[in-house]
Order: sequence, then structure tokens, then C-alpha cells
Amino acid sequence: MDHKILRTTRELIEEVGYQALTVDQVAARAGVGKAAIYRRYASKAEMAFAATAHGQWPPPLTDTGSLHGDLLALVRAFHVPMAAPPARHLVPALIGELAANPELDARFQDTFLAAEQTSFAEIIERAVARGELAGPVDPAIAHLLLLGPLATALYIHNRPVDEAMITDLAAAATAGITALADQRRSGHDGPR
Repeated sequence: MDHKILRTTRELIEEVGYQALTVDQVAARAGVGKAAIYRRYASKAEMAFAATAHGQWPPPLTDTGSLHGDLLALVRAFHVPMAAPPARHLVPALIGELAANPELDARFQDTFLAAEQTSFAEIIERAVARGELAGPVDPAIAHLLLLGPLATALYIHNRPVDEAMITDLAAAATAGITALADQRRSGHDGPR
């Protein structure tokens, strides 16, 4: 049933757009009751985000043996659903809804973003264990360093993101995370 709801949501977003999408339309086409949808998703926005930008989330983590390799694998995995046309139409609208709805924002933080930051925490822990990082770094900051620029390129600048940019984003995030770990180890938090 979950797969049917998400597939139907993607189809309808492509056909009618996010603004015109309704839970009633999804329920009717998927052949499920609205209650079944609302048991899974608190709102149209959450359902649409799960269907388009999040997919099977978080993506399985690959242990490549290096911080850079792990970040590169992760940004590649995030790029695929984030760059798809439905997500490129949905995410800007979702950002507006999150700003206007504190309850939806809290749920988004506690579900999708928490799962993403858990992935970053695991990558950082592995890098510390391998001796690549001088110490831990806040997973929320690592998340911003890698995925913030990807989201900006896709949703604000409307730039195509190719493999060269993905590689550059991973390299920049690796350098930033490494610098933060070194800074914290030396006792200098730097300017805020």
C-alpha cells in the first residue's frame, strides 16, 4: 500500500503539479482510503516529499573506506531523487509550507532530517575511528556542508548538477568537515 500511495503521488504531481494535488486524488487513484494516507503522512506536503524527494530514505550507506568516498557516495545517492523533475517542483513549495507551519516543520525535522543526520553521524564516526578526523563534528553541520549547496544549486539557482559538481561538493564538504574537526581539537571554535 505504501508503494502504491507514493507511486500515485508522483504520477499526480507530474500530471497536475504540487499545488493542484490533493489527498483525495491520491486516495481515489491509489484505491485506498484517506485515513490510510493520514496514518502514514501528516499532510499533503509530507506525503509529496516522501514520494518525490525522499524515496527510499535514508539511502543505504556505503563504507568506501574514506571520508571523501563516503560523502561522495552519499551526495550521489541524494542527487538522484533531488534532481528529478517532481522534486524540483515540490521542494520550493515545501520550504514555504515549512516556514508557515511550525507543526509540519517539527515533524519534518524529527523524521526526514533526523534520518539524514543519522547517516552523517555514522559517516563521521567511521572517519574518526579510521583516524581521518581529529574528532567528531556536529552531523547537522556536516549535513549542511554537503547537501546545502546541492539543494541551492537545484532549487534556487536552477543549475544542472553534473558529476563534476557532485565531486566538487564532496571534496569541499570533506575539507570543511576536516577543518572543523581540527579546529575543535585545537580548542578554537572560530568565529560564529
